[in-house]
Amino acid sequence: MSNRPFKVLGIQQIAIGGPDKEKMKKLWIDSLGLTITGNFKSERENVDEDIAALGSGPMKVEVDLMQPVDPEKKPQVHKTPLNHIGLWIDDLPTAVDWLTANGVRFAPGGIRKGAAGFDITFLHPKGNDESPISGEGVLIELVQAPPEVISAFAALAG
Repeated sequence: MSNRPFKVLGIQQIAIGGPDKEKMKKLWIDSLGLTITGNFKSERENVDEDIAALGSGPMKVEVDLMQPVDPEKKPQVHKTPLNHIGLWIDDLPTAVDWLTANGVRFAPGGIRKGAAGFDITFLHPKGNDESPISGEGVLIELVQAPPEVISAFAALAG
């Protein structure tokens, strides 16, 4: 897969699921010192999450502490402790088109607004006959990087 028409710039988020986000906050907030920067709750996505920050500015990484709204419904965000990782992408629509054409499987839902307000989509954790390339058990979120993140990573690259 050469001549990739987009760049993966860096990690945008790490999402951690559990049955009780208050227990997770004892480690991530109280012990490790991350700061809660927001909250997101969606009945449709069955998630109630606190969004914490590691670092600042364009290099900030979100650490999403997630619990299910209803533990009996899907998706069961608490069943996979490392729920997903998010990657900054410089051109999300181009990335989706190119990856799809090259056999990467995407989860249903297409490109949409995520909890932090950025356009997102997910790579499926399992491949199939039509699209055999997947996260091999890991859900991967692709996140459209805003201009300041693209500029910061370009400056680092030289």
